[in-house]
Amino acid sequence: MPNVEMERLLNEIGQLIAESRAHARNDTLLHAEVAANFVAPSIFEDVGDHVQYRDADRRLTYALLDLWEVGESDKRWAEIEYVIRGSKFDAKFIYPEELDLDEDPLEHRGRVVERYFGKKLVSYPPPPAGAMEFKP
Repeated sequence: MPNVEMERLLNEIGQLIAESRAHARNDTLLHAEVAANFVAPSIFEDVGDHVQYRDADRRLTYALLDLWEVGESDKRWAEIEYVIRGSKFDAKFIYPEELDLDEDPLEHRGRVVERYFGKKLVSYPPPPAGAMEFKP
């Protein structure tokens, strides 16, 4: 039964990503960290000369958490790399023991994006009006 539910959720995730793509032909990567009551999704779309980042829709966040919860509690993954190329998708699960916990999460995410899209510039939207600026 979990495999049927997992397949359904993977298809749902693909549909939600496809709905938000700028162009149906663009390769798109969803990279997400998932844990109990925690989802940190990032979507990257190859738009030719650069990669465009965008936030995930709330429905996608819930679908990812549902997918994580379908797995056996002692074998749950920590990250997913979900790639859409054309009309096909590939999902890769990364387990906690495969991660370097000392690595900065943003550097890790950058390496994942580079693995799929090469050394293209990643374009991020400007922060929302009134957002606090971080100064190291």
